[in-house]
Amino acid sequence: MVNKQTNPTWVLVLTSLGFFMAMMDSMIVTTASTAIRNDFGISVGELQWALNAYNITIAAVLLIGVSIGDRIGHRRLYNIGLFIFVLGSVFCALSSNIDLLIASRVIEGIGASVMTPMSMAILTASIPPSERGKALGIWSGIGGLALIVGPALGGLIVAKLAWQWIFWINVPIGLIGIYLSQRKLPETQLQDNQLNIIDSILIVLSSAGIIWALSESTSKMIQNSTLIVGVLSIVLGVVFVLRQRYEKRPMIPLSFFKSWTFSGGVISTFLLYASMYGVVFFLPQYLQVADKSNALIAGLQLLPWTGTLVIIAPIAGKAVDKFGERLVAITGLLLQGIGYLWIVLSSVPGNPYWLMIIPLIVAGAGISMAGPALQKAALGSVSRAEIAKASGIYNMFRLLGGAVGITVSVIIFYAFGDIVTTTAFTNGFSAAMIGSSVLSLLGILSSVGLRSTLVK
Repeated sequence: MVNKQTNPTWVLVLTSLGFFMAMMDSMIVTTASTAIRNDFGISVGELQWALNAYNITIAAVLLIGVSIGDRIGHRRLYNIGLFIFVLGSVFCALSSNIDLLIASRVIEGIGASVMTPMSMAILTASIPPSERGKALGIWSGIGGLALIVGPALGGLIVAKLAWQWIFWINVPIGLIGIYLSQRKLPETQLQDNQLNIIDSILIVLSSAGIIWALSESTSKMIQNSTLIVGVLSIVLGVVFVLRQRYEKRPMIPLSFFKSWTFSGGVISTFLLYASMYGVVFFLPQYLQVADKSNALIAGLQLLPWTGTLVIIAPIAGKAVDKFGERLVAITGLLLQGIGYLWIVLSSVPGNPYWLMIIPLIVAGAGISMAGPALQKAALGSVSRAEIAKASGIYNMFRLLGGAVGITVSVIIFYAFGDIVTTTAFTNGFSAAMIGSSVLSLLGILSSVGLRSTLVK
């Protein structure tokens, strides 16, 4: 229910703010990654956790946050999430080593994990049905804007100030957001949703443990502890799935996966973002290490890739209605895979940057096409009453895909290269890009069976 009359403009602005900040922090670190690695004197394997700790935390806590918000109130949890996010940002900025930074990113991720679903819940409940589609479109577009400006803004901050300032800027914005949200946003809540503590613990430990074990596999000698954690995490994941079969209100209804459109949609989404985030992690580093670009230039050089979202995404939405989800998703995944392979052919030290522009556009167009198509396919396969839970599952797979993609790319990088010399780094980068391309092309296999709904 909505507790008071509200101004739709304030609702849209304040809910979009939280979504923008959560999305921004997954991207702004990318162009600061080289500065962080050099400052702390760490390996690429250790550096990956500056991104992965954030994404894994959001994915693992996302469904838990939805359940808590339905009980205590969406606005209340939204503000709590903003405060935790601000606190984590302060700790990130003050971190003196990679371990403290990783721990701080986990705190940030806990806050961000509820900011996105709570902002969507508040917006959906507060805006009249006749205006809801337009409002959600603007909300999504603002989140997409964070993906575009994040790398460039991160590069600007690192070039002009220091990498710590990519976190300090969250503090005043977040505090202002909390103050205004408390005054301007309505409170909405559902009283009948129970939080299952056992399932919550299982999904957090399983997802985090599997990614950690994969990340530790980048070393030459895999430790017994890594194998034990990996196997135990898989067992916990199996126990979680088995429990979902018998729960009256499961966190992840297994009935969703009886539909190939849903299961194929989330699997392809997992692979789409696994492919993208591997490139997000390594491409800014390559531009700074091999091409000798500074952080600002590297951020701007990513714009042909990220900027396609503004142009292609609206066209892709219409194309999905006209040609169906399956064709647009397959085309997008194919273009992303081709674009990354093309970048490999262009990424020779000494080659001019402009050779990368067209493949960056091709890859960006692929992401911009496949993302909306897969989202529509997955969410369109469930009933209207189940969309909120299906959306949480979809986003969990998207974020876990990103974390796995970074980890797999790091494993491939160290199998074929190193950070010792520019040549070794380029060899590892090229291998990682090929790996990202393969992940995207694999997504085509799980997209073939998507059901397409055409708008006539």
